[in-house]
Amino acid sequence: MQKGTTKNIAYFGLLIALNVILTRVGSIRIGGGGTEIVRIGFGGYPVIFAGIVFGPLGGGVVGAIGDLIGMIISPMGPYMPHFTLSAALTGVIPGLIMLMFKDTKSRTSFWKLLLAIAIGQITTSVFMTPYFMERLFSISMVTTVPGRAITQAIQVPLYAYITKVLLQRLPLIWETN
Repeated sequence: MQKGTTKNIAYFGLLIALNVILTRVGSIRIGGGGTEIVRIGFGGYPVIFAGIVFGPLGGGVVGAIGDLIGMIISPMGPYMPHFTLSAALTGVIPGLIMLMFKDTKSRTSFWKLLLAIAIGQITTSVFMTPYFMERLFSISMVTTVPGRAITQAIQVPLYAYITKVLLQRLPLIWETN
């Protein structure tokens, strides 16, 4: 990743804006007990895309800053840094896994994208977030994990396919990174 180039900073800004809009405005949010219990939407995709295209550092930056800005704009309960960590790891994990695949052709392999995104989403969305919700707000993991697992079973292949198509159609974004 080329750190600090003007073009990359512009891409990060665009992906952060997409993350905030898709997460805070373009999602269905269901709250309970003073906090958000369920969010249905595609807000995590820009973070995952940043991790795959710009590397783990880029994905982590987009995830963390997007979460912080989203919390300022549209809070749902108190600020908890645990969820900012989870948002950052949503971009870091797929980025790290894609770094293991050295050749650029593998970056557009559906199965490798599926693996990277699945590991990241299972770790952060299916396990970390429900764990934090249980520890912080006493919302049982038994009630949240099944729904999150079903959601990710649908979203992960969709995210992998969209990423594959975007990387094939927009080679200028990632060939220089």
